[in-house]
Amino acid sequence: MTSLICGSLAFDTIMSFHGRFSEALLADQLHKINVAFLVPGIRREYGGCAGNIAYNLKLLGGDPLIMATLGQDGAPYLERLSRQGISTRCIRSVEDAYTAQAFITTDADNNQITAFHPGAMSSSHLNKVQDAGAAKLAIIAPDGRDGMIEHARDCARLGISFIFDPGQGLPMFSGDELKEFIAMATYVAVNDYEAELLTERTGLTLHEIAERVSALVVTRGEQGAEIFTADGKFDIPVVKVGAVVDPTGCGDAFRAGMLFGLTRGMDWMTIGRLSSLMGAIKIESQGGQNHAPSVDEIEQRFEREFGYRF
Repeated sequence: MTSLICGSLAFDTIMSFHGRFSEALLADQLHKINVAFLVPGIRREYGGCAGNIAYNLKLLGGDPLIMATLGQDGAPYLERLSRQGISTRCIRSVEDAYTAQAFITTDADNNQITAFHPGAMSSSHLNKVQDAGAAKLAIIAPDGRDGMIEHARDCARLGISFIFDPGQGLPMFSGDELKEFIAMATYVAVNDYEAELLTERTGLTLHEIAERVSALVVTRGEQGAEIFTADGKFDIPVVKVGAVVDPTGCGDAFRAGMLFGLTRGMDWMTIGRLSSLMGAIKIESQGGQNHAPSVDEIEQRFEREFGYRF
């Protein structure tokens, strides 16, 4: 049951600021910021939404198929994916660009400031969904603007159900464009900040968005998640973690749980709980793709948390 994952592949440079952004930024001086953060901790990780989602879906025993672009420096990423048993046949190499790069600074409260260079991601529209072959479900995750639009339209034309996951790419689109995405999508997944921006841009309430899709999922960090469906609203609890190490990629891990649950016909409470668990497992390790529990370990932890196996 292949899941087509349209989104970015990127290298993440992750830096740790031991203070708090709120103490370094003056609210009445935001119009003329000139500030530097001392970051004693720094590391480079494999990332990008498509890479993170595929990694987590593979951990669950799913079959991810990434549709994305890499630059002239992307060979190590291709080799890594191949070692993990993740197909690279729909990944395009763009030789006159660098792979997308994210520079992420995290403060003591796990707030993040990110600078992003799109690089090869800007050529994502050159990939065509019809070339991927049969897929049970797709996700349109943050990617090049044109690529996100074309891949969503291709999925709709080909009758492939998909999750619209605008993420940090949401500000690229107008209200009308976002309404078009919603009209084509089967599911919409956003975090609480993105939910506010989505309602502001479209003029639609969360309930009005939910009426246009099979489910609207809103993650709310330590407050868990909400899933709005025709059968009502499901409140998904957060899974208690041993230690909050790094939030980078938690939303992608959550979406991998959604893909796995949906392709296997699980009920929404189970899908939400599994997704929440995947986010908790991710947050306990650094980077988006360094946690490595077995399927059995994930199942056992799910059972300890919720009293049954998925």
